[in-house]
Amino acid sequence: MAMMKMKIYGFRLRALLSTPLSSSPFHSVPSRIFSSSSFENVGFIGLGNMGSRMANNLLKAGYKMTVHDVNCNVMKKYSDMGVSTKQTPFEVAEASDVVITMLPSSSHVLNVYNGPDGLLQGGDLLTPQLFIDSSTVDPQTSRKLAVSVSNCILKEKKENWENPVMLDAPVSGGVVAAEAGSLTFMVGGSEDVYLAAKSLLLSMGKNAIFCGGPGNGSVAKICNNLAMAISMLGLSEALALGQSLGITASTLTKIFNSSSARCKKSGGGARICSIMLKYAQCDSDSYNPVPGVMQGVPSSRNYSGGFASKLMSPTLTLDFNFPISGFPLDLSEDGNIFILTMQAKDLNLAAASAEEVGQRCPLTFLAQNIYTEICNDGHETEDFSCVFQHYYSGKSERN
Repeated sequence: MAMMKMKIYGFRLRALLSTPLSSSPFHSVPSRIFSSSSFENVGFIGLGNMGSRMANNLLKAGYKMTVHDVNCNVMKKYSDMGVSTKQTPFEVAEASDVVITMLPSSSHVLNVYNGPDGLLQGGDLLTPQLFIDSSTVDPQTSRKLAVSVSNCILKEKKENWENPVMLDAPVSGGVVAAEAGSLTFMVGGSEDVYLAAKSLLLSMGKNAIFCGGPGNGSVAKICNNLAMAISMLGLSEALALGQSLGITASTLTKIFNSSSARCKKSGGGARICSIMLKYAQCDSDSYNPVPGVMQGVPSSRNYSGGFASKLMSPTLTLDFNFPISGFPLDLSEDGNIFILTMQAKDLNLAAASAEEVGQRCPLTFLAQNIYTEICNDGHETEDFSCVFQHYYSGKSERN
């Protein structure tokens, strides 16, 4: 029986991913019927450093909110603000037209959707028309949940929405962008549904980019962070080599910023690098890894307040037993959140996805090994740019 269910699920997932966009289950009706006017009641689950700021911007935009978090203190804060709070994800779903989740990992997302009192515990009948997951998870998780949601039906038909749908919409920009409402959303799912949800997303961000079918938003996010991780290694390696050969990192930085090494100025085939640098901000003139070369970046603060190396490492067990709202980030004034504990998770997602499809990604696995090494050496809470000192033995240029 279990084998039969797996075969049926596999068939549904392959059908969802291989069906042309024009005839997919999400495109069975004209796009004009996917109206956002029915998104009056918004549920939000995961009120951590990112989620709380996203939820606050939705409140500012006038949406009626219902929220849930495992941290009771955060729940009380929102309750004191007059926001409806619920004890379970299922209760949030029952009160919402659309539910947004912003959680630490794939396991948290699956538990919130499929666990006891989860979003889908109502069986085949659901209240929300739309589910949006903005967590950074593997594409397989996003696609599995898209299938599960699309197999349900709505308790009440609203403006011709006959079935609930899901978008994966991870974000780039960090806590500062979440606070300012300037996040970039990378969205996977039905393009029609994306267009209907765009105004909701732009209440929390300044950009929303449609990436294709279910799971493609998650693909875009892990590829973005992979490019950022590898680019930091390349930049650090070049600067450390230059120092060893007798040129200062300050001088090299000036050269990089006015020559071909500053690839975000390149055109044509370098466009993907340009896009990555625009959102990852990992180039020599905005995220320099050498202490003393640039102010206001983690390297100027002994690599504190940045992107955790642990999230770049594939073999470390990530401790996500802390409350969702208690993500252990020591945020600096400029709000960088590139601590290594975040990068390990992201590289792991990229490597697992590459292995699943048989894609050769040697730099991915090399980056995993390097970040794992510096994490094991005790630097897992430092910014990922610390590879310059702790792996390449680069020198500080502070006066």
